[in-house]
Order: sequence, then structure tokens, then C-alpha cells
Amino acid sequence: MLSIKENVSLKTFNTFKIDVISKGFVSVKNFDELIKALENSDYKDYRILGGGSNVLFTNNFDGLTIHIANKGISIINESEKNVIIEINAGENWHDLVLWALDNDLGGIENLSLIPGSVGAAPIQNIGAYGVELKDVFLCCEALNIKTKKIRKFSLEDCEFKYRSSIFKTKEKNNYIIMKVFLKLNKEPHKYATSYGKIIEVLENKKLSIQNISKAIIKIRESKLPNLNKTGNAGSFFKNPVIELNHFKNLKNTFKEIPGYEDLNNRIKIPAGWLIEKLGYKGLNIGNVSIYKKQALVLVNNGKASGADVLNVAKKIKNDIKKTFNISLEFEVNIL
Repeated sequence: MLSIKENVSLKTFNTFKIDVISKGFVSVKNFDELIKALENSDYKDYRILGGGSNVLFTNNFDGLTIHIANKGISIINESEKNVIIEINAGENWHDLVLWALDNDLGGIENLSLIPGSVGAAPIQNIGAYGVELKDVFLCCEALNIKTKKIRKFSLEDCEFKYRSSIFKTKEKNNYIIMKVFLKLNKEPHKYATSYGKIIEVLENKKLSIQNISKAIIKIRESKLPNLNKTGNAGSFFKNPVIELNHFKNLKNTFKEIPGYEDLNNRIKIPAGWLIEKLGYKGLNIGNVSIYKKQALVLVNNGKASGADVLNVAKKIKNDIKKTFNISLEFEVNIL
């Protein structure tokens, strides 16, 4: 029997700490409960909610919020070099990383301290410090919302790209991920340390997946606000990718603009640099601030509404377009 609650505040279910009300709210722990929730006819609409770390609520919701809360991590296959693990979508991502480190399994240590649930990880192909989910991803199981059938998506099926997947494009809003399968490695581990300041922060410590994780946590904590204390969703904007000619033209005006060539001879620009260049870093606009240590992060100062945050984001986006002719995309989902 599903336990559906009425008129529930979602403030504790989103890291922005935005206080909106959902007419109905239910936590589901398996496929059967999910199907029952989807088939509930008492509400005219529904919304799927995971860890709430990549979402900005802008209005109350006159429907049923379905919170994915299935838990569990298990090793389902093992060889001399690798293990295959099955993770339920409701697991916290960083808790999974800590579990892997405790079991001396490598591959996701560079993804330490990324907020959110495991089920959300394939949707945007989470990545940090030279590693992306696709590097260890095997497959996932998702429920087709219309047919109520379970489909397994392989690595190829997911069509992973930078902060994107088939679940954000062709199959957006068509599936709900409930299980994720990853392939992690045993010793001797392969290390990704060329990105950012990992080596510098490691100092002379032994190279290990545990020490790499600690270094990345230290770096992230030095740049990003604590989600438990400050309302935010991490990086609000994606790093834009532009054509080489566009970059060359910008270089004529902004000689110090950084850029990194991708595999398609296009240039990825740090969105944080663009925002900081326009003087937004550390600025307070009403109840919203642009974080003083990282311009990509928008912060709820305690009393901001979702609309307040969105208005600031739109203002930044418009100014970037006017100055650099670059269209920033939101990394956070606006609801």
C-alpha cells in the first residue's frame, strides 16, 4: 500500500532549499511501487524527484511528486581485474563513491562529493576532474512511463555526451531510471590525475584512489559552498562550446579568455570565467548571490524563491550573450 502524503513542503528535498508545496508526495522503493504511483488517478499530473540537487523549483506543484527512494549496492559479478556492481537509483552518489573506496574499487574516485542520487547520474553523464560516468558505465534499467515496461539501456544506447544523454534528448521524460550497473576496477588501479590541481593537492602522498578522492574533496570544498548549510545546486551553468573562428574573434577583444579544444575542433569556454569577467562573482542581487569562490554557483541566501534565482540566472545569461555572443545553457533543471 502506497503511503501518499498531502500538501508536503519540498524544502528538505532540494538542495536549493526552495520552499514549495507539492499537493501529493510519495516515496517509492521498487518498480512495483513506482508503477502504482504512476497509475494513481487522484492527481492530474506527476513529477519524478531524485536527490533534488540538480533542480530549481519555481512554483508550487498541483500534482503528485514521486520520490525515488530505492536503496542498495551489491556486487553481481567479479573477475580478477574488475567487478560489476548494481546500484539502486535512490542511493546517494557520494555514498556510492565512499562504498567503492572502502572496498578498494577504482573508477569513480574523481567523482567524489558530486551531489545527487545514483539514478540521476546517467541523465546528465556526471563528470569531474577528467572522469565521466560513461567511463565506468555498463548499463541501466529504466521504466517506460507509457508502457510500464522495464528496458535495459547499454552504454551505446545512452548516447552519452558532455553533461547529456538520451534521457535529456530523444527520451526525455519517457523513462525513469531505477537501477544502474557500473564496472569498477581492482588493483592495480588506473589513476586520472592530470586535470586541475589534483597532483598539487596530493603533495607527496602515496598515489591511491583513496588519496585522490581526499584531494578532490579538498579542492571541491575550497571552491563550492556546503550543500548542508547553503542553498545551492552546484554549477548552475554548463561550460559553452563554440566554433574555433568565434573563439579567435573573441581573442582579439579578450586576449586572456581561456579555451580548451575538444575532439571536434571546437572550443570549450569556462562559463565561470565569462561570468566573473562581467563582475558577477561575489555579487548579491536581492536574496540571491553569486558565490564568492566560484562564479558558476548561485546561492539562496536564505529567503530566495525559485523565481528569484531564475531571474538572476536569466540576467547573467542575457549579459553573456550581449557581451560575448555566447548562449549559456542551464545545467540545473527548472521546474
